[in-house]
Amino acid sequence: MPRRILVVEDEAPIREMLTFVLEQKGYEAIEAEDFDSALEKVIEPYPDLILLDWMLPGGSGVQLIKQLKQDEITRQIPVVMLTARGEEEDKIRGLEVGADDYITKPFSPKELMARLKAVMRRVSPTSLDDVIEVQGLKLDPVSHRVSTNDNPLDMGPTEFKLLHFFMTHPERVYSREQLLNNVWGTNVYVEDRTVDVHIRRLRKAVAEDGHDKLIQTVRGAGYRFSTRM
Repeated sequence: MPRRILVVEDEAPIREMLTFVLEQKGYEAIEAEDFDSALEKVIEPYPDLILLDWMLPGGSGVQLIKQLKQDEITRQIPVVMLTARGEEEDKIRGLEVGADDYITKPFSPKELMARLKAVMRRVSPTSLDDVIEVQGLKLDPVSHRVSTNDNPLDMGPTEFKLLHFFMTHPERVYSREQLLNNVWGTNVYVEDRTVDVHIRRLRKAVAEDGHDKLIQTVRGAGYRFSTRM
């Protein structure tokens, strides 16, 4: 079955262009033109990804993400935000509330597909390794679950893949660029600052029992997953 992508965009020409590009690439595109219709479309069978405009009639894209994150099922749906805003803080705000990536208008179909594929890869890790456990922090790549001392933890797909990479590559410092290449993939349009945002989100997700201390900042070099203080 083709993957379903919900396109939430109030400008009809842009929405139709996005739908056309997605369908040409083999995806099933569902359209929504405003805040309320977008919420109505997030039903079974749930979309595999939401392409979400920043500004919408009836509410903002940020508000929509916040609402989706309140539900146990819809919080797992990855979101790529579309924005005409170039301000750094606006982009960071989108990531902070739960967006998995953003793309600034105008953009090319090639850039759009590169970003969507990168997010899809993060949502569906291909590795089927054994369960990994470090000091009570347990990650199961098959069931896509993370727990600390058998208490389940909630985290987004990007944080999961970032943690999986760290736990399978401990005690080594990785630069932001190296993390981008290993976790996001090469030839993907993601800025270095994005890594910092997801590191903060990952630390918050694993903070129970002090596991956030395992993810260490190495000044001037990058990040390291280590049991040594």
